[in-house]
Amino acid sequence: MDKRITIAIDGYSSSGKSTFAREIAKELGYIYIDSGAMYRAATLYCIRKGLAGRDVIDIQGIAEAMKEIRIEFVYNPDSGESETYLNSENVEKEIRGLDVSAHVSAISKISEVRTRLVELQKQMGANRGIVMDGRDIGTTVFPDADLKIFMTAPVDIRAKRRYEELKNKGIDASFEEIRNNIVARDITDENRDISPLRRAGDAVILDNSRMSIAGQMEWVRKLIEEKLHDR
Repeated sequence: MDKRITIAIDGYSSSGKSTFAREIAKELGYIYIDSGAMYRAATLYCIRKGLAGRDVIDIQGIAEAMKEIRIEFVYNPDSGESETYLNSENVEKEIRGLDVSAHVSAISKISEVRTRLVELQKQMGANRGIVMDGRDIGTTVFPDADLKIFMTAPVDIRAKRRYEELKNKGIDASFEEIRNNIVARDITDENRDISPLRRAGDAVILDNSRMSIAGQMEWVRKLIEEKLHDR
């Protein structure tokens, strides 16, 4: 019997989904799929093609451009993490910048973008033994996931985490600008017509406001053990 499970982690922007998902995948020896990075990579591609920018969203052009993108995750032994590749180019640092952050929610609302990336995600996760995080993983991409977690934390805590993440990567940004961006993204994510941010009915809520990653791992191990026992 296949004892591996599929773990879907959804939640608000900068709630720590990616860090949490990476740690789970590392501990279990599972594949980690960063869906947020995929939408960021698609957004970067659109910006580069002049299809998205200040006051510019060429929906028809973006829909056509989705046919041209390939996204994969390549393990970097030096950093010990998987990095995002867009059409064979490492774009891990560039997709984390504020220009991409400012446009990713608008790009993510476009049906052709979501259809293409969900298609890629389903291909990546065809077999169990994966951890994927995003905003519609438990509701749209893997509605039959064995374990679903919905992460949340107050805006100021999330903004501080994002600010420190960018600072550690050597990217200049102001706390206020980051906070405003997160608030705007929350509103867009919750109110988009296609796959809005929602907690799946069978998802377990994790408010990690005052939890370290070690504490979160201790919390999730019990859930994973229960799911593995049930298989």
